[in-house]
This record gives sequence, C-alpha cells and structure tokens, in this order.
Amino acid sequence: MLLYLLLTISLTNVHGQIDPAHCRYPLGMEDGRIKNDDITASSQWYETTGPQYARLNCEEGDGAWCPAGQLQPADVQYLQLDLRQLIFLTVVATQGRYARNSGNEFARKYRLEYSRDGHRWISWRNRFDSETIMGNINTYDSVVRDLHPPIITRFLRLIPVTDAVHTVCMRVELFGCTWQDGLTAYSSPEGQTMMAPGYPITPLNDSTYDGALERRKLSGGLGQLTDGVIGQDDFVQRRLDRLWPGYDYVGWRNDSLGPGYVEMEFQFDRQRNFTSMKVHSNNMFSRGVKIFASVSCVFKLHLISEWEAERVEFHTVLDDRNPSARYVTVPLKHRSATALCCRFYFADTWMMFSEISFQSATNVLPTQRPPVLTPPSYDINSKVSQTTQKTAKPFKPGPSEEGSTSILIGCLVTIILLLVVIIFLILWCQYVCKVLEKAPRRILKEEVTVRLSSSSDTIILQTPPVPPRLSLDPPYERIFLLDPQYQDPAALRNKLPDGGYTEPDVTLCTPHQCFQSSVPHYAETDIISLQGVTGSNMYAVPALTVDSLTRKDISVAEFPRERLLFREKLGEGQFGEVHLCEAEGLAEFLGEGAPLPEQDGRPVLVAVKQLRADATSNARNDFLKEIKIMSRLNNPNIIQLLCVCVSSDPLCMVTEYMENGDLNMFLSQREIESTLTHANNIPSVSIADLLHMSVQISSGMKYLASLNFVHRDLATRNCLLDRHLTIKISDFGMSRNLYSSDYYRIQGRAVLPIRWMAWESILLGKFTTASDVWAFGVTLWEIFTLCKEQPYSLLSDEQVIENTGEFFRNQGRQIFLSAPPLCPSSLFELMMRCWSRDIADRPTFHRLYQALRTFAPHS
Repeated sequence: MLLYLLLTISLTNVHGQIDPAHCRYPLGMEDGRIKNDDITASSQWYETTGPQYARLNCEEGDGAWCPAGQLQPADVQYLQLDLRQLIFLTVVATQGRYARNSGNEFARKYRLEYSRDGHRWISWRNRFDSETIMGNINTYDSVVRDLHPPIITRFLRLIPVTDAVHTVCMRVELFGCTWQDGLTAYSSPEGQTMMAPGYPITPLNDSTYDGALERRKLSGGLGQLTDGVIGQDDFVQRRLDRLWPGYDYVGWRNDSLGPGYVEMEFQFDRQRNFTSMKVHSNNMFSRGVKIFASVSCVFKLHLISEWEAERVEFHTVLDDRNPSARYVTVPLKHRSATALCCRFYFADTWMMFSEISFQSATNVLPTQRPPVLTPPSYDINSKVSQTTQKTAKPFKPGPSEEGSTSILIGCLVTIILLLVVIIFLILWCQYVCKVLEKAPRRILKEEVTVRLSSSSDTIILQTPPVPPRLSLDPPYERIFLLDPQYQDPAALRNKLPDGGYTEPDVTLCTPHQCFQSSVPHYAETDIISLQGVTGSNMYAVPALTVDSLTRKDISVAEFPRERLLFREKLGEGQFGEVHLCEAEGLAEFLGEGAPLPEQDGRPVLVAVKQLRADATSNARNDFLKEIKIMSRLNNPNIIQLLCVCVSSDPLCMVTEYMENGDLNMFLSQREIESTLTHANNIPSVSIADLLHMSVQISSGMKYLASLNFVHRDLATRNCLLDRHLTIKISDFGMSRNLYSSDYYRIQGRAVLPIRWMAWESILLGKFTTASDVWAFGVTLWEIFTLCKEQPYSLLSDEQVIENTGEFFRNQGRQIFLSAPPLCPSSLFELMMRCWSRDIADRPTFHRLYQALRTFAPHS
C-alpha cells in the first residue's frame, strides 16, 4: 500500500527530461560563441566568403559563406559546424548574402547531415521521410525552420540544394540546448504492429531511428525514445496531425519475443554516475497494455570492458485502475558506467514506451563494484525475482549468535511499529480528504460592502469576522481539495465567472498582496461594445459595489462642457461612447505642471468617455467610481485623468489622448532594426527599444501593485504610446477596436482575455497582483514577437481553457509559450517565472522592474 502511494505521488510530476518547445536557445553563430575554427566548409569562392562569414545577421567580409563556383544539382557542397558537445537541435535559421544590398545569392533549399562522433554521418529526414528543407526567397529575410524530429548531434553539415545551376550563399544560426542525458545510442528489438479486431492497424515501430536495422534489431542510433515527445494516454492518439495511429509509441508484443522481456542497451558519451532512469510507459490495460512489471539492469564501466556481475533490479506496482500513461522512475543506485543493458519484463500482452531519459552526473564516483571478466549469467528462463548470485566473501569474526538474534528481533519489531504508524497516517489522511471533498466550496459568499470616504483615499471593508487561519499554505491549495470538478476544464464554460470578472476573495492573502483593506481595480468600467472592425471590446466589470459615492467625492476639476469640440467617434456601446475631442483652453484650465504634450500651436486632443443619459443607476455608480479611482492615480506610465464633466448629464471623463495608439498596433507595423530596415526606410525598433518598453510597463505595474490595485487585463493592446514613445497603461481602448478575437465570450454574457489570464483566474475566479504578473509575462512575450501573432495562436479558445486545467494538474502536459527568436534566454527565463504554477514562485513587479533594469540599464 505504501509503494502504491509513492507511485501515485510520483505521477503528479511527469516532466520530460527535455522539452523541444522550450529548447530553442541560440547556439552562438550570430554572437560568436561558436568560434571560427569550429566552422569549416567543403569549399569557398573567395577568402571573403569563407565559412567564418556564415553567421546570421552579420555583414563582415562579403556577407556570407559561398561555395566555390556555381552549384550544380548533383553537387554536394557543405558548411560544417562543430558544436563541441552533444546538442539537442530543434531549429535552424538561414539567410542569403545581403552584403549591404549588393548581394543576390541565397539557398532556396538545403538538407542536413549530422554526426555524433565526427565519423558516421546521417542524413536528417522529417517525420514524412523528406530530406529537403525549404530555405530563403531573398537575401535578407531570416527563414526559421523547426526540425521535426529534433537532432541530437555534435557535428552538423548544411548542404545547399538546387534544381538548376545557381550561385548559392548562406548565413545560419542554430537553436537548441545541451543534451544533458549524454545518451549516444540505444539498441532494442524492432517495434511491432498491433492488429486488433475492431481497431485501426497501429504500427509501433521506431520510425525516426537513425541507426542500423538488422535481423529485426535496432542498433547504434537514437530515435523516438529521445525526441522529447510524450505519448498520450490513448496510444492510438498522436501529438502531431497527419501521422499514423500509434506514432508516438514504440511497442512490443509479449508472445512474439519469446523470453518475456525486452532487452535494451544504452551507450553514453562518457562514464557517468547514474541516479535514475525515467521510462514513459503506456498503461491502457483495457487494450492489453501495461507498464513493465520489473526491470533488471547491468552496467559496463567502459565500452570495451565486460558487463559487471551485480545487477540493479526494480519491481513496479501495477495499476489496473488508472489507464493514464506515466513516467516510471527506476533508481540506479549511483552506479558508474558508460553503458547499461536493461531487461524490461512484460506485465501484460503489450508494452509501449514513448520516452526514456537518464539522470546522471559526469563527475563519476569510484565504483565499489569491480568489473569481472565474464558476462552476466542471464538465463532466458530465469525471472527477475530470483536471487542474484554474489561472490563469496572472506569470513570475519562477529558477535555471538544470541546477540545477533536479539538485534535482528529488535530491528524487526521497530520496522513493524513504523509500518503500523505509517498505515494509520495514510488511512487518517484518506479520511480527512473524503471529509473535505464533501464540504461545500466557500469562495466569499459574504456580502462585501464598501464605503469610499471623500476626505481620504482609504477604502474600508465591512465583512463578517473571519476565523483565523492556522495554516500558512498558499491560499489556493485548500480550494483544490474542496471542489474536485475544477480538475475538469471541459466543464469550464459553465463555471467561468459571470460578467467581466468575479469579486476577489478578500478573506485570503497572497504572497504579493494582503487584503488589509479593499483591493480596488484599476479602470474597471462596464462592458461596452465598440463598433469597430471585428466586433466588441471589453471593459472590466467592477468588483465592488458602491453605496455612498456621490459627485462631491470626485477630486478632479469640472471642465466646461462647451469647450470640448467633437472630432471623431472612437467607439460606442450599451451605456456609453468614446470620443476624440479638442479641448479649448485646457492647458490654462489645468495650470502649470499639467500632463499635456507640447502643443506647438496645435489644439489639445483628448479622449472623452461619455455616459449615456439613459444609463442605469448601476452604470452611473460604476462610472463615478472609475472617476474616483483614476483621479488618484499619478504615475508617468499610467493614463492620466485630466478633468470631468459631471455637473449635468451626460457624465463625461476626459483623459490623455495617445497619438501613437496602442503598443500592439505600433509593434505589429514594425520590424526589428537592421541594415535592411535602415537602407529601405522600413519602420523598425531595436532590442534596446523593446527592453525600454518592458521597463516602462513594469514601472507602471509596480506603481499599481504598491497601491494594491489589480489590473486584470494587462496586454499590449492596453498599453498606449504618446508622441515621445512613453508608454502609459490603460484598461480601455482609445483606438479603434481590432482585438475582439483576444476575448472569449461565455454564453453570450461576459468576455475574458483568457490567453493572458493566469490559470487560477480562469478556473477559480481569483484575480490578484500575482495574476497580473502572469499577464505581464504574456505581454513581454507579445513585445518580443513584435505582436506578429496572438498568444497560443495554434490553440482554439477551448484548447486554451483545457490547457489551464493542465497547469492546475501540473502533470507536465501544460503547453507554454515558446521563446521568441528575438528574446534573450535570460529574459525568457524571467517570463517562465511569471508563468509559475504556484503564485508564491512568481516574481513581484518590484523584482521584475529591477531585473528588467539590468537588461536595459539606460531606462
């Protein structure tokens, strides 16, 4: 029972050894970490087009590597890179020879060859058995190609391919990460095909294996068991479209192999000290598939030495209740070796693996097991449970038999007592969990009343007393146990909060903010529909009701309505409109120090939000509350409320108008700064500009967090730019609505920016500063993709919601946003921290601001 509990606990953390979606770091062609001596070629046209000039975005020499002469279709010219260590290669980027607009050569197609030892070269093929990769169509654009499957290699050759006689030049960058496993080859029986009546034919072969296949045995290569793709619970399903059923698994049938086990040999780049082996195995027992029953491994210190006699054996706990695929971790007891040979024993008709990885260290400890000169006595008819024969040891004098018996009995009694205590604790925990599951879910049902004082900025909460909490656990952990159906995000469309957002749980305290008083929400207005290009935009619904706010509470000046000259309608909705207006005499009205741009003789443009005269009383209260909140915000990176018109209907608020519109539109119309953009006057931004923008947004959010304000809708579309490119955070669009697709409509009622929202906001209706940090990470991702695509663009809205459930379950199946090519690796690590599952692990805005300042020291 204890073993079953430990196995169950281990299933909750099923991260693969390497994730191709995250292993996308530049390897150093562009920045010079790959040295010139490690870049060679079959030939070069001139000294100035040698292989050392094949660096992406570099213009030294004549601007690229060019092989000698014109390339014939039958020619094989190559650029060779020595990466100095084993690399998990996932992406290749190529350019032609731009040479400051004087070049005209590029490679339309190319193929790859790779080698892990520098002697045996292997041609890369994609999952559909094609060698050719489409390259460039001009000399300046970078064409980025993902490698499916990825390559584990040290040496790489890029071979241009042409259909006619052409002059070809190339610049390249490689992306990936270090292959920590050190595995260079595995050998196994060939995978087999399942042909069960009533089911599709399911080939379970290792289709990307790059070694040899002789007499139905694979040897000397790597394949699907090291490609980072984890198979699903139903082995017929596959992660990528257009592939055949069962593609993600390699499988064997028990009765076809004879001895009742699958023998696999693993070879490594050097001698290692092995901690464990992780095997991702299918357990769809209804189809006769189970994880292996046991495994027995022997070790070899050197490839030319003999196998050691002593084995490591491990017995699994079979599971006939949960059909989920899972990682099984096999402890390897810190054995030192360069090669392993493991036998996996069948527990049912079929055994299927999708990934195998090893945890080891290269600083090898001296082995305590001297190698023997004879191979291990593996008897085909023997079972793993049989006692391993051990060499005789010389007799040493010891205590008397009576003393030894007493000590043994004492140890056994102690062990039995410990087991009884452990079993009692397990049963007690199960009982407590059942009681908690029956308890009603409690998320702030008390009525919260808020009073906003006109003479103070303090917001006072009046709530029923809350019993003291004795636990210091994160506040969301207790909610997970109380409502198990939250683990099913498929039902989320019926659970998402009504209206814009739900009320925060003011009885709880997060690591980023404690509700010592109320938590106001920045720029929370009614949801209105802007009549724009594609549909409706969203304003957040107020989280707190107002029962005592009147016009005397407004702390900004009343501006004469007749001085507002209408220029253009920006949008309209059920209860209000947004206008672009000229404000006559506004600078004199506000006096010195007013947050207005330099006029240069031009009229002052402002954005005016106007409430309809027939708006409901709730809408009027919300409007007045928004005025009160915004009038108390004063930060250079927050949109400024200038004045109001509330002496008569319709009620109006006047804010700054940002001439450059929103950050999303601004970046999407620009390219990254390069010699090409300068030469052709293409609007561009530099990496330094992007970092400066990030610092400004973090500064504004740090200010809001210091006031315990929760924004709830941070994104580039809600960051506005003035004529000097100063960013100001807003929560209502002052430009035309182009972003209705960024919001998900729930049963025609509310719209939510689910692609920017933290998992706890979607599943539990929890909005805190920590959830704003999550949205800030997505905003950074937008910035460094130049807003060229929507977050999770390959996922539908429903799939995004399903993905939040994976974040909640935290079983390694959640999908993260991939690193933007422009983003420094250390900055992407900062984004990943913003998307931590536990809110305690997310950085505060103060820390984010400090970290970003180190990237952009002049901001």
